[in-house]
Amino acid sequence: MSVAHAPAPLDDTDRAIINALQGEFPLCENPYAVAAEALGLSEAELLARLQRMLADKVLTRFGPMFQIERMGGAFCLAALAAPEQRYDEVVEQVNAFDAVAHNYRREHALNMWFVLATEQPEGIAAAADAIEAATGLTVRRFPKQREYFVEMRLKA
Repeated sequence: MSVAHAPAPLDDTDRAIINALQGEFPLCENPYAVAAEALGLSEAELLARLQRMLADKVLTRFGPMFQIERMGGAFCLAALAAPEQRYDEVVEQVNAFDAVAHNYRREHALNMWFVLATEQPEGIAAAADAIEAATGLTVRRFPKQREYFVEMRLKA
């Protein structure tokens, strides 16, 4: 069974970093230095805070979002039904694959959902097959049929 953890505390600087870097990361030679200066921080402090928020799971990911299909790759939403007594084990098995972009639990018969991201479209089937072989569970694939863009900004 998964254990819930208390949220990590955020100070005003952490909140300012989260608010400032949502969709507005500088595109330049030294983006962290530019972002840090705008926040009144040193580059080293900004990087340390981002690393801490990632380690504490305040942030699950920090990086660009790409339209992988334009680069020849593919994304696919996938799900499986992990037996409750094996849930944590299956999470570790699934997350060990480089093709797994992120993974989350749902209250549903298909209780583990994740995104597969591969460099070539045929990599999706190979990744799903490898996860099935590792876990012994059927991976259901839900390929994207249409693209939607919804920007969501969260006030930390």
